[in-house]
Amino acid sequence: MSAILPITSLLASVSFLLMGHGLMGTLLPLRGLAEGFSASELGVLGAFYFFGFGLGTILGPHAIGRVGHIRTFAAMAAVICIAVMAQSLLTVPVFWWVTRAVTGLCLSTLYVVIESWLNANSTNRNRGLIFSVYTVVNLGVMTVGQLLTATAAITDFVLFAVATMLFAASILPVSLSRTSAPAPAHTVRLRLRHLFGLSPVAVTGALAVGWANGAFWTLGPVFAQQETGQAGLVAIFMSVTVFAGAVGQLPFGWLSDRIDRRIVILLAGTGAMLAAIGHVLAARYWQVGIFPCAAVFGFFALPLYALCAAHLNDQVEEDGYVEAASGLLLLYALGAVIGPLIASALMARYGADALFLFTSAVHASLVVFAVGRICWKKPPLPAEKVAFTESLISAGTVANLEPRPEGEAGDRPPRQYV
Repeated sequence: MSAILPITSLLASVSFLLMGHGLMGTLLPLRGLAEGFSASELGVLGAFYFFGFGLGTILGPHAIGRVGHIRTFAAMAAVICIAVMAQSLLTVPVFWWVTRAVTGLCLSTLYVVIESWLNANSTNRNRGLIFSVYTVVNLGVMTVGQLLTATAAITDFVLFAVATMLFAASILPVSLSRTSAPAPAHTVRLRLRHLFGLSPVAVTGALAVGWANGAFWTLGPVFAQQETGQAGLVAIFMSVTVFAGAVGQLPFGWLSDRIDRRIVILLAGTGAMLAAIGHVLAARYWQVGIFPCAAVFGFFALPLYALCAAHLNDQVEEDGYVEAASGLLLLYALGAVIGPLIASALMARYGADALFLFTSAVHASLVVFAVGRICWKKPPLPAEKVAFTESLISAGTVANLEPRPEGEAGDRPPRQYV
């Protein structure tokens, strides 16, 4: 408890911020459908969000370096408020694309602020506890935010106003906190080829998870809306997925700390693939079945990114954790830009359940690749396996990146074994 008290104000800000984020993540696709947006236009909306998010991983830390953590937090939350209010006033696809990209950039920067602050207030003894609490808060309040979608009509101004108030409220606890903000993060290099040499499964997995999860977060509400026809059931569908994902962190984390993490990645990928196929079958033959399928999909699919981060962290050099986290996040963002575009095109041509045909194909590709790596080469045991809870840090921490040519003098040679 003593480790959590110094960050209570930060966690309060996170709660308001991500509750608003969860609400908008479900509200925008549903309002877009009501306004006559096509599946392709909604796919582009998601792609722009993740494009902005990826851009924020590079540009955001520069803002922190100039004005500090608290002012950056306040400024980014204020810009999100402006974007949300603007989206309520002008429901035009191109305008929403631009404002959604701005939102992604701001949220990415806010994650830098939040997680570097948590790192600064934790030690090696309590970091796992602190980030476990942070992850539970993260997924829990996003679930509440999604459920808020059912409290008012999608076509009304009310939900946009509620989201704006939540984003504005997130500024208060951080701004009034007496806890000192940390110093800005140091610049690090970004060497994707080096990271791939250390762990092909982790790097490929981050990209694949971006494809699949980016498509799901963007178009999952569209799928549920077309299958159920009720906004309240859409909120339940998305919330069930997120809650199951939070539950799945625990058993997969426990198991991956004890056996080859690539096997756990393979198991989780297989479960996500089968759950996605279950969505397709349920949509055609047993509509109510999409809800248990959502729980199974969230349980297997959502822990995959943290598993990939943990596997890569097992292999990196002692000073390489920030580079690994940054590289994986950028790969995830890249995949999440492309995934919604492909999935929306498939949905427009073949129907709503094509979303899960796409995610099942992506997870199947990851499973095949992981099987190939496991059969081809067994890794040596790392000197000290990183606890899974530490990967919760890597799953979100980003830093200022300094792209650098491969093979530059002073670079350590990659360890080619996984």
